[in-house]
Amino acid sequence: MIYLTSDLHLYHRFFIYEPRGFQSAEDMNAAIEKNWNEIVNDDDDVYILGDLMVGGKEHNNEEGMTIIRRLKGKKHIILGNHDTDARIDLYKNERSIIEVLYAKLIRYKGREYYLSHFPSITVDLETEKKPKEWTVNFFGHTHSKEKFYNGLPYMYNVSLDAHDNRPVSIDEAIDDVKVKTKEYLSSR
Repeated sequence: MIYLTSDLHLYHRFFIYEPRGFQSAEDMNAAIEKNWNEIVNDDDDVYILGDLMVGGKEHNNEEGMTIIRRLKGKKHIILGNHDTDARIDLYKNERSIIEVLYAKLIRYKGREYYLSHFPSITVDLETEKKPKEWTVNFFGHTHSKEKFYNGLPYMYNVSLDAHDNRPVSIDEAIDDVKVKTKEYLSSR
């Protein structure tokens, strides 16, 4: 199975944990780990679209890596704006992390999906009316609870904020895109 997520923000002590419904960053970290490991199996691929851990102190990097090591699955990291050089070095030296990239295009069930931390427009005016030709963008960064960026069915938010602090399966994301595509096309 393939899972998608972003913006874990492990050890982020400011403004992230409270909107997610937690009393502290430690409570948020524990819930993320629990939720993740209830869903993901060791053989699953998980694409983390940036901002795994955040904190002003470098010791938070090692604490964050301790949690990342306990998360099940084969992790593919797409870098975000909080992924510093020091963190990138840690990711590259971690056995459970398969790759560290700035973005990635994957094919799944005959379709292309563009994985990035930042929302990216991947459909032009010529293909907007041809959903079978869309390259759907899976992204994070915005911390929005909305799954779709500006209501566009080809820009899908995989962040924890939009998915009850859990990774989302690629199949569930694709199903959401299909439903939103029908709504979108019928309203145009």
